[in-house]
Amino acid sequence: MKLKDDKKYARIFRAVLKLVAKKGLAGMTMGDISKEAGIATGTLYVYFDNKDALINALFAACRENSVAVSFRDYDPQAPFKPGFRHIWMNILRYRLQHFEEFIFLEQCYHSPYITAATREKARQLAEPFYALIARGQAEQLIKNVEKDLLITFIIGSMNELVKQIHYSGAALTKARMSTTFDLCWDAIKA
Repeated sequence: MKLKDDKKYARIFRAVLKLVAKKGLAGMTMGDISKEAGIATGTLYVYFDNKDALINALFAACRENSVAVSFRDYDPQAPFKPGFRHIWMNILRYRLQHFEEFIFLEQCYHSPYITAATREKARQLAEPFYALIARGQAEQLIKNVEKDLLITFIIGSMNELVKQIHYSGAALTKARMSTTFDLCWDAIKA
């Protein structure tokens, strides 16, 4: 039995992210992945039983990374709006800097590949963001509408900005980031 190597996991995950950005989830095969990762297809099957298992494992890892980065250096004792802005900026920067991962996650959210168990884990990982929204609502600073709707609006508008910046090649200046946050805040504030 072959021992599994963390470096190969990383190569496999990088290959999937690259291929999904080029071909999409459905267009990618295990053969494509092994070729892109520079490993034999048989070796890929030592690590993952099938494409679904690979996609779910990568999705879980990416979600964990993105949530950890979202709340990096966040002070829960800070007033709501500056804390929310800090998290919003973290998410925006992360998605811009890890565009292939962002595209992968976005495609996964809308795909049949992700299992109910993986979706539930992603939901649990997002709990701090839901708690943040609940705090803003309890303090009557943001609209008291269903949390999923607010999060969909916040993240959806950010996703479109990330794609616009990436595909246009335009720079996202601090002023534009600030204006974009202000637009988001104006839309959700109570």
